[in-house]
Amino acid sequence: QVQLVESGGGLVQVGGSLQLSCAASGIILRITNVGWYRQDPGKQRELVATITGGGSTNYAGSVKGRFTISRDHAKNTVYLQMNSLKPEDTAVYYCNALWGGQNNWGQGTQVTVSS
Repeated sequence: QVQLVESGGGLVQVGGSLQLSCAASGIILRITNVGWYRQDPGKQRELVATITGGGSTNYAGSVKGRFTISRDHAKNTVYLQMNSLKPEDTAVYYCNALWGGQNNWGQGTQVTVSS
């Protein structure tokens, strides 16, 4: 059974930092593509960052230079380091991984940036 569990969200002031974690079970994150997405109420879910099985990374233009996606093979966990946070980064952040031909999602973690 595939399970993705996000954690690390919270309330932070503008300019602050947070690190989100996506811990996986039933799936090997280092050999598949993993993405972080976010969704604000009333808006569509948007892609924030991805890391491929080969380790290549890609970022949305709005977070490039501020966010970093990384992976810990031993912990089977993918991270999203978020620096220089802005109010527009406020959203629920979700982890996604393709496995067994299906898109698998975590339950999400709330990030709120106050100004």
